[in-house]
Amino acid sequence: MKKINFILLGILSITHFAYSQDTIAISKKDIWAKAADKNLQIKMANQDFKSAQADYRQSNSLFLPNISASHTSMATTNPLMAFGSKLNQGILTPSDFDPVKLNNPSQTQNFATRIDVLQPLINVDGLYGRQAAKSKMDAYQLQTERTKEYLELEINKAFMQLQMSYKAVKVIEKANATAEANLKLIQNYFNQDILQKTDLLSMQVRVNEVQNQLQYAKSNIQNASDYLAFLLDEGTANKVYKPIEELDNVIIVDAFNTSLSDNRKDIQAMNKTTESYGKMLQSSKMNFLPRLNAFGSYEMYAQQLFGSNSNGYVVGAQLSWNAFDGYKSIGKMEKAKADFQKSEIETQQYKAQSQMELSKANRQLRDAENKVNLEKLALEQSKEAYRIRSNRFTQGLEKTTDLLLTETQMYQKELEYLQAVFEYNYTQEYLQFLTK
Repeated sequence: MKKINFILLGILSITHFAYSQDTIAISKKDIWAKAADKNLQIKMANQDFKSAQADYRQSNSLFLPNISASHTSMATTNPLMAFGSKLNQGILTPSDFDPVKLNNPSQTQNFATRIDVLQPLINVDGLYGRQAAKSKMDAYQLQTERTKEYLELEINKAFMQLQMSYKAVKVIEKANATAEANLKLIQNYFNQDILQKTDLLSMQVRVNEVQNQLQYAKSNIQNASDYLAFLLDEGTANKVYKPIEELDNVIIVDAFNTSLSDNRKDIQAMNKTTESYGKMLQSSKMNFLPRLNAFGSYEMYAQQLFGSNSNGYVVGAQLSWNAFDGYKSIGKMEKAKADFQKSEIETQQYKAQSQMELSKANRQLRDAENKVNLEKLALEQSKEAYRIRSNRFTQGLEKTTDLLLTETQMYQKELEYLQAVFEYNYTQEYLQFLTK
């Protein structure tokens, strides 16, 4: 008795949990707005773009000055440093030229404030490096847009799976009602000794099978809701989505391009990446050219902290050329050349693979259309076969096993038709994704 009570308590707990879940009505029009703001994959893609954008902004140093400031305090008895400090401070007197003081100076304090400015003028390798960073940033921006397009495809797929799950539940609920009605009919026949007990047991097994399928179908609704919640980054606890629009059983045949377009975002991103590697190769070649930079500094010296007994400035320009750095620049150029050629090959491979996927998707769409038509015909035939057998069974002209077989086949064909419609609609969405 205690065991039965525990079982009943468990059933009541499970039932309460099932009914405590939040059922949220969602529309296909509104779901994308949520995903665009909250999806984690899009957030990561945006951060990749911001990282590339920060790299590009670093190249502004080619045009903007580098300004630094420092304040140095020092105490010394070094003859040269002591004399130079007094000279910088502008406090030398004739007595400071006494050889004894020059050779053995007393401790001298010096406080120096210095402002340095470095202004690049001509750095050809840096210009190509900046162009490479710009191409890389553009590639990440295009890749982010392509990620959004892929997410839209994935959300549409998840939404259609949810629609199909609800539709499957309705079909199986209808099958359950039919099976229970047949069970009552067979029960009456059995009570009247018209049918054997094996017929009754077979019908009871069929009812149990349908109820088990119904439970799996309801679990699929929760699974589809969990995946949709994951895409929306809304968590999965006690949340079930219900589409406002139902799955449309009517297919619409559209014509799509069979040739790959270079305007597709991911292909543009691949081209931009190759362009970036090409600019890096040019940058490594320009590394052998001289650089021209302007510089300047302003200095203040004093005997006290942050004082200003004396000041002065230095301005100039420097033309530098790294003639040989131990094969470092040559090796860097060879590496950049290999990376550029590899990127060209990867882009060529990606385009060929994308064209193959596009051709395959076009064939899949035609196959899916054919499958929908055949499944629709099979469903109509199975419904008619069940109607005939059901009428003949009530007249005692058909076996119970034949009725069960026909009834099972009818609802199986209806589920297969739903699956065929889903596959066609998804293939159509995927083909649109490939041709964007």
